[in-house]
Amino acid sequence: MATRLRFGLWYDFRNPPAWRRPYDRVYAEILEQVAWAEDLGFDDVWLSEHHFVDDGYSPALMPIAAAVAARTRRIRIGTAVLLMPFHHPVRLAEDGATVDIISRGRLEVGVAIGYRAEEFQGFGIPTRERSGRTEEGLEIIRRLWEGETLTFNGKFYQVFGVKVTPEPVQRPRPPLWVGGFTAKAARRAAVYADGYIGAGRMKPMYEAYAAELHARGKDPASARVAGGHMWLIVSRDPKKTWHEAADHVLYQINRYAEWSASAKAPLGLPPVRDREHLRKLDLLKVVTPEEGVRLIREYIAEVPLTHYYSWVIPPGLGPEWSAPHLELFAREVMPRFR
Repeated sequence: MATRLRFGLWYDFRNPPAWRRPYDRVYAEILEQVAWAEDLGFDDVWLSEHHFVDDGYSPALMPIAAAVAARTRRIRIGTAVLLMPFHHPVRLAEDGATVDIISRGRLEVGVAIGYRAEEFQGFGIPTRERSGRTEEGLEIIRRLWEGETLTFNGKFYQVFGVKVTPEPVQRPRPPLWVGGFTAKAARRAAVYADGYIGAGRMKPMYEAYAAELHARGKDPASARVAGGHMWLIVSRDPKKTWHEAADHVLYQINRYAEWSASAKAPLGLPPVRDREHLRKLDLLKVVTPEEGVRLIREYIAEVPLTHYYSWVIPPGLGPEWSAPHLELFAREVMPRFR
């Protein structure tokens, strides 16, 4: 484990039809919460992307990252994850450099290859191209951010004499991450990025990541690894809080399970029948602060995380619901790791 474990917030800006609120209110309240959570001592905010979802799952991470940057001073701003096949790497390199400037050097970009067929159809991109587009895209972004005037003739992208200006604040460039739930994704992180992003049970993927780092002469002990429990909420009254969140977490997990089954993607989230089944699967952990400390210690004993995060707002609930739990986490859990 790193000497100081970083703690992050994870948002997707979902606004399900059953609990629909005005989108401008949803965004404004989450941005307000991020600024407040920075003052509580949270280190990172992570933004998640999907497209063409009826609940408005955040499709545009760079504008959101810029809005976070403008409202905050210290917290680092990461994507967990941006779906690389749907972004032209030169455009993303320019957008990312701009966010890095607005934030004064606080951007971290995590990407993955994507899996939902509807998204690939919507963008007119064959799913068979997703790995190649991601790997070429990462190389292009890295080289542009490091200041190269780039000519690149790849299978998917052709770039001729391009230089990104203005350049990012961070040197040699903003950190790059790769996320995913397979050993192949973890190995891709070792080859193309500075860190690996996962969630839930990560040990097999971390072992693949560390092995690939070692094979390439890199020290796994100095690697960046981000992950955490999907839901870990601390509460003075865990039973009450669990019941308040349960239907909203059921909705979220079942949407992921539906997408995963349709795409045959290894997300590891089964369909959940009802609250009793959710409790049996233990996917929604609502615990006392002391129990939260124990669960995190067990988690990082298995995978040596540098960055821990968990979802903040069950879809359909608002930031005002999660605020007391974030404050309790910041006051009574985070100091035990610092």
